Amino acid sequence: MATVTHRATRRLPIIVILAAAVLAVDQATKFWAVATLTDRAPVPLLGDFLQLRLIYNSGAAFSIGSGSTWLFTIAAAVAVVVLAGFARRARSRGQAVAVGLLLGGATTHLLDRLFRAPGFARGHVVDFIDYNGWFIGNVADIALTVGAVILVLATVFVRDEEPVETRGDEPADI
Repeated sequence: MATVTHRATRRLPIIVILAAAVLAVDQATKFWAVATLTDRAPVPLLGDFLQLRLIYNSGAAFSIGSGSTWLFTIAAAVAVVVLAGFARRARSRGQAVAVGLLLGGATTHLLDRLFRAPGFARGHVVDFIDYNGWFIGNVADIALTVGAVILVLATVFVRDEEPVETRGDEPADI
């Protein structure tokens, strides 16, 4: 029987560092947004195309499901658990980067749902980056979107980086 050398555990620090960075940057920018943008008119960055506008989102993307905040809390918790489990099995650097971004984004959204007003497990996510009125998001949303794209690309186009080593006279499992 072949012994597989798992480099996935070496990729774990990449995932943890990226997830922690997304969490820290997202929460810091939300703190800044609440302190700076509360009761303020939108601040144009690129005209109307990109603005800073503070909202508290009880729903998901595009404020879908605004009355079901507790469902999004459960979904975020499940996503964090699944991503944490997948973190130990990332088979390429691309997958590790993707999982780190996704885990960080899901964790920070979960923390918002758990600990922000109006109450435990019903908290609203702080959004402040307005994309031409199409939607308003935050740093975690950017990490989630980029992570999802990288995960698809790394899964579809990047070959596996896991080597298979054999012991002496035994055939390799393929």
